[in-house]
Amino acid sequence: YIKRRIVTDNLHGVDIMEEACEIAKLRLFLAMVSSVRKVEDLEPLPNIDFNILPGNSLVGLMRVDEVDFNQKNTQMGLFADVKPRPFAELLAAKNRLLDTYRHNAEVLGKHVNLREIRDKIDEEMRDANAVMNELMRDQFEKLDVKFEQATWDVPKKQLGKPKKRAIERADIDAQTPFHWGYVFDDIVQRRGGFDIILANPPWEVFKPQAKEFFAEHSDVVTKNKMTIKEFESERSKLLQNAEVRKAWLDYENRFPHINKYFRTAPEYSNQNSLVGGRKIPTDLNLYKLFLERCFQLARQGGQCGIVIPSGIYTDLGAKGLRDMLFEKTQIEGLFCFENRKEIFEGVHRSFKFVVLTFEKSTQLRLQESGEANASAPPNDLLAALAIAEAKAGGTRRFPAAFMRHDVEELARFPEQDSLWLDIELIHKFSPEAHAVMEFKSVLDIDIAKKMLKYPELGKTEIANWNLVLHRELHMSDDRDLFTNKPTSSTFPLVEGKMIHQFEMRPQAQTYWVDKAGGRQVLLGKSQPDKDQILTYQRYRIAYRAIARGTDSRTMISSILPRNCFSSNSMNVAFEPTDERTQLVLLAFLNSFSFDHYLRQQVSANLTMFFIYQCPVPRLTNSNPNFSLLWSRASRLICTTPEFDDLAKAVGLKSHNNGAADPAERAKLRAELDGLVAHLYGLTEAEFAHILGTFPLVPQPVKVAAQNAYRDVERGLIS
Repeated sequence: YIKRRIVTDNLHGVDIMEEACEIAKLRLFLAMVSSVRKVEDLEPLPNIDFNILPGNSLVGLMRVDEVDFNQKNTQMGLFADVKPRPFAELLAAKNRLLDTYRHNAEVLGKHVNLREIRDKIDEEMRDANAVMNELMRDQFEKLDVKFEQATWDVPKKQLGKPKKRAIERADIDAQTPFHWGYVFDDIVQRRGGFDIILANPPWEVFKPQAKEFFAEHSDVVTKNKMTIKEFESERSKLLQNAEVRKAWLDYENRFPHINKYFRTAPEYSNQNSLVGGRKIPTDLNLYKLFLERCFQLARQGGQCGIVIPSGIYTDLGAKGLRDMLFEKTQIEGLFCFENRKEIFEGVHRSFKFVVLTFEKSTQLRLQESGEANASAPPNDLLAALAIAEAKAGGTRRFPAAFMRHDVEELARFPEQDSLWLDIELIHKFSPEAHAVMEFKSVLDIDIAKKMLKYPELGKTEIANWNLVLHRELHMSDDRDLFTNKPTSSTFPLVEGKMIHQFEMRPQAQTYWVDKAGGRQVLLGKSQPDKDQILTYQRYRIAYRAIARGTDSRTMISSILPRNCFSSNSMNVAFEPTDERTQLVLLAFLNSFSFDHYLRQQVSANLTMFFIYQCPVPRLTNSNPNFSLLWSRASRLICTTPEFDDLAKAVGLKSHNNGAADPAERAKLRAELDGLVAHLYGLTEAEFAHILGTFPLVPQPVKVAAQNAYRDVERGLIS
């Protein structure tokens, strides 16, 4: 008999929930059919009508306080003719009816009308839910959560400002809350939670998805390369249709109040991340919410297995959840897949996801750990030891595997090809965010330790240069400043696709930016304009903000010319401002050594935080290697007239002295890689290992870098 309890979420409406429940029942039946070889062995599917239930898994009472329930029930029944029933009585009646329903369903309902019992159970649940939904409304009110009603400005014929009002019971009812403490009272309230939880939650940001919504009403919106202005124009046209407009307003209404609830409710406190004493702003993602919910639903000693994106161990916004896992669970495995073989259809082939398993921490009995050690084979001994050493507070070390492609490998994990990671080591590599680097071997760890003898770029050094990263203009927020044609009052907008390592890529210019407007954005509202030199007026380092650890190269960085603005597809360095220091830093950023360290942290977006965590020697003019780096980097950058001033500043005279020939450029880049590897103190074997982790880079490029490393060692590069 199937004793599994399955609860679907209510993020897309009651109809979809009910459909999901029926699909779950069908799949369980098909699984049972596929498990037998002969028809004679097939048993009837047990009745699971009240094991698979619909509801919003994320909104609802985890535990029901009987006193609060009875008080609220009394308040609600003050003007009713029927005397309110206490929680204990409602609970007992529900459980008694469930027992009767299940018992008679097993004998095919020969003696009892199952429909009548089922209707009675539904009625009992509705009565109890009415009170619990009122208690939920009280919670929203205590958290100062308001309903934000989307509006339409009739005179302007456009979306207006949302109107806030108090949360009403109907707003809670619309969420179809799932009250765990009532539905599974014996498990959640009496036993403290579930023994085992298996989950594959949604992987999407919890906010309105405008393009997805309007794509259902217009074929135009489905264009893959639709510009922001094109989309805004099409959306404005669609919103003039009353039916589409109402649907959009209703859709928008579903998010703000629930979003604030998730951000302020105590049961979701780990969605917030504090780094360096500062709260990190981040979008809510459903997988993060479900992970914390699963943790709450597990009893002490209970186990959870969940399939979620790899951002859980790398993203800055998931730091609170990582701390929860490190401090309050024993992580039993972190197994990362890259979707290159399309394990999940419809998901990008470079997307990474993990199978995360953990046990909710509790006091471990020494007898149990001793028995495990006595019979465990050598590889299992590590796992047993990790569990035995785990304090009631959490994890000390755990097995991990990264960038795997075959599901079959999971069956051999962690006995084969796993890497054991110490929490202490994770804190050393990422002291503020506690991010997990994607090490593939012990050698990767040794290389990272060696590089960490230099300060991270985010560490401020009083007597030396520092890196300060920012973005300039945002493609959505600042779209009113953009034009498709150049004028005397505009400067070009540089996007991430227009740069590559050490170069600007020639292509058709798409946008130009109003000079005065762009300048005002960079100044901000509080800073007065005193004709000070701003970043767009000088040379500065920029790198592509969209990158993955699975790309040919993760860090794509160059220097932008003067008198241009950059979009949010790039981040730029406001400091350092010295041209030669910029070139030296650029040599490190575009090196294989730096890239290897960086790509072990990155999921999909190359945020500033990832860069700040990377170690780089802060070379100055007093270091003999300083000129070896900037002299080569300058010849790679200064190949077009817009870099003539930079060429003069570093003694190249003009762009004509730059390296435009592909063979010469390849030689200079290889020499920079060899120099940087030596500066990090890497051995030839370690550097060869790093080069081997870039499978998409042409072999001749890697061979040239390896040869240059040897030339540096022989003193042939100066």
